[in-house]
Amino acid sequence: MDTDIEIRVERVSQLFNMLDPFPFRERDLAPEAEAYIVAWARELPRRAPVRIVVHLPETEAATPEAQGLPEAMRHYFVDREAAVSGELEELFRIGRLSLAIGCAVLAFCLGVAGLIGEGAFSRNLAGFAAEGLLILGWVALWRPMEIFLYDWWPIARQRSLFRRLAAAEVAVRSAARPA
Repeated sequence: MDTDIEIRVERVSQLFNMLDPFPFRERDLAPEAEAYIVAWARELPRRAPVRIVVHLPETEAATPEAQGLPEAMRHYFVDREAAVSGELEELFRIGRLSLAIGCAVLAFCLGVAGLIGEGAFSRNLAGFAAEGLLILGWVALWRPMEIFLYDWWPIARQRSLFRRLAAAEVAVRSAARPA
């Protein structure tokens, strides 16, 4: 299977967000360009190296911006990988905090349920209250378990994809304009 992502544009500037005040090599990709590249990269085999081929008119391919395109794209995807890594770290931080709170709530609920079950109330009411507290305690663990079992996978996959794109070879090819 071919692992090239082909992009055809008239000017290098079409690939970048022109509102971004940073120098060319530090600019963000235009949202449409990023979406296109990321969508194609998701379709490629996960272990295969990626190559991004940008087709430009001959005069544009000879410009300094075109020559700096590989470094600019690498820089952008390294930054995206770092941002997604930060999101993953934040999710795990929230998960750890949620887990601590959930465990404390569960311990409290189990303790109170144990006291209730010792006979302070009528048997039916005590059973109802004890079961309700037990359910509340387990529900308090719902969010941390969701984070640690499921929520981190898509973020880790996205980070891996940006890592692959940062390592991608970027080739600039000149194309003659159609007559």
